[in-house]
Amino acid sequence: MRAFVVKQYKGPLQEAEVPEPVVGDHDVLVQVRAAGLNVLDEKIRAGEFRQILPYKLPQILGNDVAGTVLGVGAKVRGFRPGDEVFGRPDKDRIGTFAERIAVAEADLAFKPASVSPEEAASLPLVALTAWQALVERGNLRPGQRVLIHAGAGGVGTIAIQLAKYLGATVATTVSAGNADFVRELGADFVIDYRGQDFEQLVEGYDLVLDSLGGKNLEKSLRVLRPGGKAIGIAGPPDAAFARELGANPLLRLVMTALSARIRRQARHLGVTYEFLFMRASGDQLRQISALVDSGALRPVVGRVFDFDQTAQAVRSLDKGGIHGKAVISRP
Repeated sequence: MRAFVVKQYKGPLQEAEVPEPVVGDHDVLVQVRAAGLNVLDEKIRAGEFRQILPYKLPQILGNDVAGTVLGVGAKVRGFRPGDEVFGRPDKDRIGTFAERIAVAEADLAFKPASVSPEEAASLPLVALTAWQALVERGNLRPGQRVLIHAGAGGVGTIAIQLAKYLGATVATTVSAGNADFVRELGADFVIDYRGQDFEQLVEGYDLVLDSLGGKNLEKSLRVLRPGGKAIGIAGPPDAAFARELGANPLLRLVMTALSARIRRQARHLGVTYEFLFMRASGDQLRQISALVDSGALRPVVGRVFDFDQTAQAVRSLDKGGIHGKAVISRP
C-alpha cells in the first residue's frame, strides 16, 4: 500500500510502501478518497508534539479522511461496504495520507450528502475543534459575543459559521484582504490584525477562540468580561489536558508549569483559560454533517493537491495564504 510517511522528526515526508492496515473487530477499513491538510501535520513532522504525541517512527501522517468503506470488523454495526464516510481518526491512529486506513467505528460518520469528498475531508479536525471550543467548552449561547482569531484559516472559517448558527455576535481578526471573505461567512466585526490592535477595539466579550498563543493570548484575556473564557488551541497545555492525556506525573508537572503564567493572568482578570486539543468523535461529526446538509455550515477548500503531491502539500502549510483548508485528493 502506498503512503506518505515521516521517518524521523524534522525529516522530509516520503512516499513508501507500507503494510496493509490491520482491521480490528470495531474498525472500519476506508479507501481514502481525500485527506485534509492541517498545520498539525507539519508540527508532528517537525517533532513539536513529540512529548505528548510520542509516535513510533516511521509514521504515516494525516488527520482527516473522506472515503468509501471497503470492509468492516466483526462487531461493526453502523457501516457496511460501499458507504461514503468521513472522520478524524483517534490521535493514536492517524495516517490518512495513504491509500487505505482502518478507523474505529466510533470516530466515523456518514459523509454529508451535499458535498464532495474533498469538501468533506476538509472538515473533521477543524469542525470538531470549533464544535468542542464553542459548544462543548464555551457553551456559546444566543446573544453572546465571541472573538475568533485567524478567521480566514481552517478552524476560523468553520468557527465563524458555527458561532453565527448558535446566535452569537462574532468578531474576527484577519488581514485586510480577507475582510469581505469573512463577512460572507457571517463575521459581524472584522479587525485587520496588521493595522489594528484588537485589544483597543473590543471589550466585554464572553469567549475568545485563540489559535496563535503567546502575546496574542495574553491580550485576548483582557478583552473578556469578568467570568469570560479564553480557549487556546495553540497552547500552552494545562493540567486538565495532562490528565485527559493520561500523562505521567513528570509530564503533568511540566504542562502545569508551562501554563502557570497565563493561568495567573487569567485569575487576576477574573476570567479563565483552557487549552483544547480536539478529540475524535463520530457523534459530533454526525451533528456537523447535518448542519452542512442544512446549509448552516459550508466547507471552505482553498486548494486541492493530487495524492502524488502530498509531500509538497505538507511543505506548503508554512506558507499560508489559503482560505480555509487545503486537501489531498485521490480520484
